[in-house]
Amino acid sequence: MTATTARDGDTAFLGHPKGLGFLAFTEAWERFSYYGMQSLLVLYMTKMLLLAPHVEQIVGFAAFERVIQFVYHPGASTQAISSAIFGLYSSLVYLTPILGGILADQLLGKTRTIILGGLLMAAGHFLMAFDSSFLLALLCLVLGTGCFKGNIAGQVGSLYGDSDLRRADAFQIFYLGINAGVIAAPLIAGTLGEKVGWHYGFGVAGIGMLIALVIYMIGRRHLPPDPPLRGKAKVAKPKLQPGEGRTVALLILLLPVLSASVLANQQIFNAYLVWADRSVDLTFGGDKVPTTWLITLDSVMSVSFLAGMVVFWRLWAKRFKEPDEIGKLTIGAFVSVTGVLSLAAGAIIAEQTGTKVSIWWCVLFHILNSIAFANMLPVSLALYARAAPAAMGGTIIGIYYLHLFAGNQTVGILGTLLEKMPASQFWLMHAAIAAGAGVVFLIVGRFFAKWLSHENTSEARGRAV
Repeated sequence: MTATTARDGDTAFLGHPKGLGFLAFTEAWERFSYYGMQSLLVLYMTKMLLLAPHVEQIVGFAAFERVIQFVYHPGASTQAISSAIFGLYSSLVYLTPILGGILADQLLGKTRTIILGGLLMAAGHFLMAFDSSFLLALLCLVLGTGCFKGNIAGQVGSLYGDSDLRRADAFQIFYLGINAGVIAAPLIAGTLGEKVGWHYGFGVAGIGMLIALVIYMIGRRHLPPDPPLRGKAKVAKPKLQPGEGRTVALLILLLPVLSASVLANQQIFNAYLVWADRSVDLTFGGDKVPTTWLITLDSVMSVSFLAGMVVFWRLWAKRFKEPDEIGKLTIGAFVSVTGVLSLAAGAIIAEQTGTKVSIWWCVLFHILNSIAFANMLPVSLALYARAAPAAMGGTIIGIYYLHLFAGNQTVGILGTLLEKMPASQFWLMHAAIAAGAGVVFLIVGRFFAKWLSHENTSEARGRAV
């Protein structure tokens, strides 16, 4: 059944089953392809695709633009329309994994669904090489990501038995693969796209996806077989216990606050890149470095501070009380404010002096934003996984990801304002939203933290048993 390799003592890959190595390298190349394309998307739209004569060649774009105008009201600005398209695309990739999970559970199984997703994503990247197939390319990428994203993570977990403590370490190794792909993507796909030709960047992203598929296919024999597809058999399900209803309500009410708290981080792939390309001094040694390298800088910072914050809180806990999840979310939200304020400060100085923004303001932003990220996204996922009632565990995790759907939609909307206000005001607006989220987290921690406490959730689970 599940994880026979792990139960048989397979430690061939860094003390873990050999299958983990294949899944980690598959995910590294898949993320390389995904973020290689995404690092180029907004720049490609604003600097070529949505300009004449290319925009007239996109099949179905006239009707699609009418929908975009109806929903987002971006006006005629190319940058604003690009931002709206980015917001729609980047938010949908957090909805389609629900469909991918249903497809895997009910019809195809995880393995075939992952292969289907990889093929769709590769097709999407290669279709980006042609102006006419741009919308079809985005559709393939959205559906492909939905089939691939959640199911491959599920296969990592299925490598281990229920009592195997290596599972947590396995996901850390898996996420190292993700971060390796994110770091490399802008350096290779981004550089090719900006320096050689946009379609070369998208092409190498497609090649990366094909490499991911090859690695996955080679490693299939080291993966556990898919569980039987769900039948019609009825199984007794746990019920909500007293007090768990208000916990669920609070978790749902926190979703808009989580969305507001991550806006600055999610804006990095959208308006931030456009603004940096136009307004930040990216010249080194007399040459302008690719704007997409800022994504690599952010990825390196994120990996460093994710590890650094784990060490920091362990050392902190030896002398002081470690904050709970809500406390860390509060800290993260206010640190995020300081990060965006650094962009606003750089923009203010540039506006007053008539010069370009110094790159060091961006470096400071990425440092502070990475500290904030380390105290928000992983922490919020841990909170929802822990506090979710046994009767709704899977549902609550699915609901949790809706905050990224809403956040990316909001990023697309806010991005349409970049050309309608001074950059300093644009970033101050983001800082104010993050500050509002921090205040709400502070209030929740002060008055409602007991509803989400370890003691409360443990007591409810005890009653359920």
